[in-house]
Amino acid sequence: MKNSRKYNTLDGLRTIACFGIIMMHMNANNKQYEIPGFIYNSMIPSLTNFVFLFMILSAFGICCGYYEKVFTNCFDPTEFYKRRYAKILPFFSFLVLLDLLISFSKNSVYEAIADVTLTFGLFPNDIQVIGVGWFLGVIFAFYMIFPFYCVLIATKKRAWIFLGISLILNYVCISYFGVGRENIVYSFCFFMAGGLVYLYRDHIQKIRWYVSVPLLLASIILFYCVGGNAFTYLFVNGMFVILALGECGSFLENKFTHFISEISLEMYLSHMVIFRAIEKLRLNTRFGNGLLQYVVTVLLVIGLDIIFAFAANRVINFCMTHCDKGKNLGEGK
Repeated sequence: MKNSRKYNTLDGLRTIACFGIIMMHMNANNKQYEIPGFIYNSMIPSLTNFVFLFMILSAFGICCGYYEKVFTNCFDPTEFYKRRYAKILPFFSFLVLLDLLISFSKNSVYEAIADVTLTFGLFPNDIQVIGVGWFLGVIFAFYMIFPFYCVLIATKKRAWIFLGISLILNYVCISYFGVGRENIVYSFCFFMAGGLVYLYRDHIQKIRWYVSVPLLLASIILFYCVGGNAFTYLFVNGMFVILALGECGSFLENKFTHFISEISLEMYLSHMVIFRAIEKLRLNTRFGNGLLQYVVTVLLVIGLDIIFAFAANRVINFCMTHCDKGKNLGEGK
């Protein structure tokens, strides 16, 4: 992606989505907390839907790097998949091994094998080893079909048609097959939305704040009035992307959001491992079961998760760099 345009304002969205999902999981995994109110009991649980924002951003980002290459015969499939594995597999494999050591069983060995191939998004069963990793399974399934996906969005008209078809398939997944967001067919409409954002990116960047902000607020109100479905998920998350790419999105771009964006995937994958460690030390109940304890738990998890993700990433990159140097030296001989 060296020659692709860098949309730094999207770093802010990745940061918001990452922190939002952590807040949601701290809400869902601390059932003993007794905190009344709409924000804690309705709004924070709904932050789980930021995973769809990550899907839109993933499709948009990969299109920035490779969409034009597919149609100019510059796309190297071997290099493309090599990069995907190199970016995802080392850190994820480390987490899988850690989870396997903590909760060893025959079933966890089977699931770990599926995990480290990164093909578990194609399996019909839920994977419990690194349970939040289901998102990674869907993302990698999208990478597998990326060349075909590019054909679907080759023109704006075709992209809209297949967005409509993907919405129909989303409904079929829910009403007949009984599958949810862990399935690539269910989630495909969000990847299609990312492709449409890419196709209209130049137009979107010209949208003023007095258009994008009211539409974002309207989408959020509609979501809480109507409820969650593919249309409201697309509306809300799509408006977040449009706001970030538009003329007023610059407030989302700074050194902190860029730093968090660089490790957002690692933070997403590892935050529940961090929480389980905090839970064993009973730090999630040290200050009672109210709002103060929830805030302390969230801040502890985010802070330790940042340190863990950054440190593990640096160590893995260091090892891989030295392995590559050793390999090159060997080939030189």
